[in-house]
Amino acid sequence: MEHKENQTPAQMPTTYDPKAAEQKWYSYWKEGGFFKAGQRPDAEPFTIVIPPPNVTGMLHIGHTLDFTLQDILIRVKRMQGYDALWLPGSDHAGIATQTKVEQKLREQGITRYDLGREKFLEKVWEWKEQYANTIRDQWAKMGLSLDYSRERFTLDEGLSKAVREVFVKLYEKGLIYRGKYIINWDPAARTALSDIEVEYKEIQGHLYHLSYPLKDGSGSITVATTRPETMLGDTAVAVHPEDERYKDMIGKTLVLPIVGREIPVIADEYVEKDFGSGAVKITPAHDPNDFEMGLRHNLPQITVMDETGTMNGYAGKYEGLDRSECRKQIVNDLKESGVLIKIEDHVHQVGHSERSGAVVEPYLSTQWFVKMKPLAERAIEAQKSGEGVNFVPERFEKTYLQWIENVRDWCISRQLWWGHRIPAWYCGECGEMHVSHNEVNACSKCGSTNLKQDEDVLDTWFSSGLWPFSTLGWPDQTEDLKRYYPTNVLVTGYDIIYFWVARMIFTALEFTGEKPFKDVLMHGLVRDADGKKMSKSLGNGVDPLEVIEKYGTDAMRYMISTGSTPGQDLRFRWEKVEQARNFANKIWNASRFALMNLEGFKHSDIDITGDLGTADRWILHRLNETSRDITRLIDAYEFGETGRLLYNFIWDDLCDWYIEFAKLALYGEDEAAKKNTQSVLVYVLDRTMRLIHPFMPFISEEIWQHLPHEGETVMLASWPAYDPSLENKEAVAEMEMLMDVIRAVRNIRAEVNVPMSKKIELKLKASDEQVLKIVERNADYIRRFCNTSEYTAGLELETPEKAMTAIVTGAELYLPLAGLIDIDQEIARLEKELQHLNSEVERVEKKLSNQGFVAKAPAKVIEEEKAKQADYTDKRNKVIARIEELKG
Repeated sequence: MEHKENQTPAQMPTTYDPKAAEQKWYSYWKEGGFFKAGQRPDAEPFTIVIPPPNVTGMLHIGHTLDFTLQDILIRVKRMQGYDALWLPGSDHAGIATQTKVEQKLREQGITRYDLGREKFLEKVWEWKEQYANTIRDQWAKMGLSLDYSRERFTLDEGLSKAVREVFVKLYEKGLIYRGKYIINWDPAARTALSDIEVEYKEIQGHLYHLSYPLKDGSGSITVATTRPETMLGDTAVAVHPEDERYKDMIGKTLVLPIVGREIPVIADEYVEKDFGSGAVKITPAHDPNDFEMGLRHNLPQITVMDETGTMNGYAGKYEGLDRSECRKQIVNDLKESGVLIKIEDHVHQVGHSERSGAVVEPYLSTQWFVKMKPLAERAIEAQKSGEGVNFVPERFEKTYLQWIENVRDWCISRQLWWGHRIPAWYCGECGEMHVSHNEVNACSKCGSTNLKQDEDVLDTWFSSGLWPFSTLGWPDQTEDLKRYYPTNVLVTGYDIIYFWVARMIFTALEFTGEKPFKDVLMHGLVRDADGKKMSKSLGNGVDPLEVIEKYGTDAMRYMISTGSTPGQDLRFRWEKVEQARNFANKIWNASRFALMNLEGFKHSDIDITGDLGTADRWILHRLNETSRDITRLIDAYEFGETGRLLYNFIWDDLCDWYIEFAKLALYGEDEAAKKNTQSVLVYVLDRTMRLIHPFMPFISEEIWQHLPHEGETVMLASWPAYDPSLENKEAVAEMEMLMDVIRAVRNIRAEVNVPMSKKIELKLKASDEQVLKIVERNADYIRRFCNTSEYTAGLELETPEKAMTAIVTGAELYLPLAGLIDIDQEIARLEKELQHLNSEVERVEKKLSNQGFVAKAPAKVIEEEKAKQADYTDKRNKVIARIEELKG
């Protein structure tokens, strides 16, 4: 790439304009192809695939955290010389997207069934295009350095090919099967859900106690249920085989109330004999545990409602009622017939659909499943042998293993139209099923062309589980797959370990033989200022675009990335964004000052090998030390600590100390000292812009382009590496001593209320020759920053009688009072203050010696008064000592 040298620095505007800089530099980077991987064929690759956002709407502040952390990593690696690929993309998000489009259609008074599958899917693709563009605009506004030439979508042709390949291979291995099973059903979205798409909420419900009579009239059995409407599908009552109460009833027949169906009393060890009545009703088609028991005892499976949660023909007279309405009516009927013994209040966990919010119905239906045990075993073995993924923080490995060790078969079919349609075809003549990569036109068994593809689609996570390798061209052995896979790090929220992270790991091991990424960095959720989860219902969400509009992208990125600790939730506070904006302004103003003092200075003029002053050598040491520590912390994903180091170096070391010290040389007559300081200033600012660039890409580019520089963009400038030759412990010791002296003098000024503008006399007694040399060598700094009218330094000094004193390492400081304050006036002021403190002490002591007050007042009030007494007494003693000192 051609390098260009900026000859002389251009004038910087008085204030930084984020909007103008953001638009200008993002276009420049994108058009210049600087985000594109593959331009360094000899460099080591470094890959991150973006967790694909759903095409369901706008990105939220959680995405900002996730994407900013990835952008920081990719920008650092690019600057370190890696062939860095950050692959973008988005997810079709089955249920979520279909629900949004259906809602939109409902507003027009139509349903997907009115349109038919093909027309409906056209509408969803229109939605996808709209929101994919919106997402790209938001990525740009966030300053993300994504390789757009490699952007993928989970329903694009290549990824669809990967999905079919995985499905067919797992089917051929016997790891995908179709069967009748009880699954989680969302009656609102009319689709199956996997276990982890169900959210459990605590609900105040009821426990209904029902009496089921024995057919022979010899008695009855009491059962309890939270869902009386499901009794219509009961096919048995179960008791524990060792329960003495029911020993003689096992094998007898009960008559199911209302329905009149005869059902057996069975014995099963699953029943807890000490819970409730020790007898439970068994409804195999509407409860997962009952389903398993039903299989063990060969019980009929009677489904009493349809896919919308409406009671069906098996519900008898309740047919057509919604399940909640049916409950009300059946409870009334049970009361009237004397079957309902009692109703108790009962708090219990009820499953809700994560997507639609509807109460989930355990529902018996024919679905497709992945047999998880063999896949999980391989992943567990890899993790336990040390060949697995490195979780950051480490504690999440335990969370991952716990889930994968207890994993159940995964229901992968969804009764939707938007998604990867299951590649299975059924023969209309002989019923033969064909699973294939390509469309099947003729039955291999009977030759019929009357074939119909399965109506269902695959769970969204089936395709996103292949994301790290399908996006790079798998199953084809593409150049990108060979070069960039496995990826280096996955950055994601801890809330999708089960949904996504685990699935990517076991599918990658099965189909590529390698783990999909070396590290997985888990960040927390972004919560509101009070620590509450952000949600539409609470109205406490934060729109990243609003933050950008108000404070600029850099402020938002810096706040959100450096406010985070791996695995911990982060609280969003507007004042923190404001502080980040102020930090950006501080950087801008310091850089602007430097540029105003660099007239005629070129990049080729930089020379940091000359006879440098203490402050110059010190700031180079601090820059070097900061670069080393920041590199180490970024490698450890400690972004919060990185932010603290950057802030301290830039705000304190560079702006508050070095630039102030640099003014002496820049404004002085010594041309050699001026050139040296200009060299150090440009060198340090250039490296500082590189260090801050991954966090604040826009302001760093804007400043860097104004500085004398080489190259086209700061994002391709080399990352500041540690340089042992810049280590300078001597300069650090000298500078720390100077800073101690200046701080001590400023503290004394503050103590006696003397402004910095007033000149003072300063005497410095050095403890040894070495200290004396340091203060003599840097006398100009001491005179300037302590603002002295007279400054004396020596080993043997006559100490003034009346002076303020301070001790710093290696020296004693004396500020004669006569030059600081009018002693008589100060004594008079202090005596007046003493009178006030005497009266306050007397008042509090009187109050505390009043037995009536002490007996009646609350303990907290008494403690407060005692604290006041101690405070006033301490202040009074200090004032007395000060008066004595002044009079002395």
